[in-house]
Amino acid sequence: MILGHDEAIERFTGAMHSGAMHHAWLLTGPRGLGKAAFARATAMRLLAEAAGPAPGGEGIDVPAAHPTAHLINAGSHPDFRLLERIENKAGTALQRNISVEQVRALGELFSVTPSMSDWRAVVIDAADDLELSAANALLKMLEEPPANCVFLLVSHVTGRLLPTIRSRCRRLSFHPLRDDVMTSLLPTLLPNADTAKIAELVRRAGGSPGKALSYAALDLAPLHEQALAIMRDGDPVNELRSRLAQALALKAAGDRYAAFLQIVPTMIADEARTLDGPARLRAVVAYRRARETCLLAPRLSFDPGATIFQLGTILASVAPEGASG
Repeated sequence: MILGHDEAIERFTGAMHSGAMHHAWLLTGPRGLGKAAFARATAMRLLAEAAGPAPGGEGIDVPAAHPTAHLINAGSHPDFRLLERIENKAGTALQRNISVEQVRALGELFSVTPSMSDWRAVVIDAADDLELSAANALLKMLEEPPANCVFLLVSHVTGRLLPTIRSRCRRLSFHPLRDDVMTSLLPTLLPNADTAKIAELVRRAGGSPGKALSYAALDLAPLHEQALAIMRDGDPVNELRSRLAQALALKAAGDRYAAFLQIVPTMIADEARTLDGPARLRAVVAYRRARETCLLAPRLSFDPGATIFQLGTILASVAPEGASG
């Protein structure tokens, strides 16, 4: 069930039932809001309605027992493709990008007639991860789209997409969920969390279910508190940022490191909203620097310890003058 994105659901289902469905949709907004889940759900609904039996209801939900849901969940629906980063040859990590070979493989889908109905659907999660040659290969498909095929492109940072890809897509913007929606949603996602834990996650997650799940699964709260301490009180002798870097530089801390990179820019942005004058200006500058660092670090395989220490320095720059170190 997709909660809190009623406007996006209404726009997509309206287009789906209008008889003039746009062939490409760009789902934009910060990471962790449920864009990929929305893309998968809408693709499932489209294919279920086209193939039958009618799933019922007016939204995008499809019962788990429906044949289309069963096939997609099993990864065997002949008219559905999901493009995402795959494991490297060693099986030790995900590849840095979605490759051109993955995009070209869609040609097999389009070379035959659809199997279950007249429609096909492709979800790309995330389009930001397309290598340049893959982006150009996708652009050719969007310029001359196959009949009755919907592309759903998930994007966390639309500025990293080719302008020509953006121009060929209809945009659906996703925004952080309200606290009441988060409070209703999280017990479903975290059935073992008590009321106090849910309230803490709602407060920390900033309207992002994905961020809430990361906080819960990866124990990010202590890291959050350390980062806040650096940002508010400074770190004159580098003790706090060194401790943070040591904690996240270990190979076993890879998932926590990746999650920390996602939350730091938002933390700084939230802090900036509470400040004014020179303090706000320092926070705005720090936000831009942190956002750039957090985007580049995983893509360019920066050293985790050095990256976290640099982020600690950026966080400390927000502190009152004389306290940053």
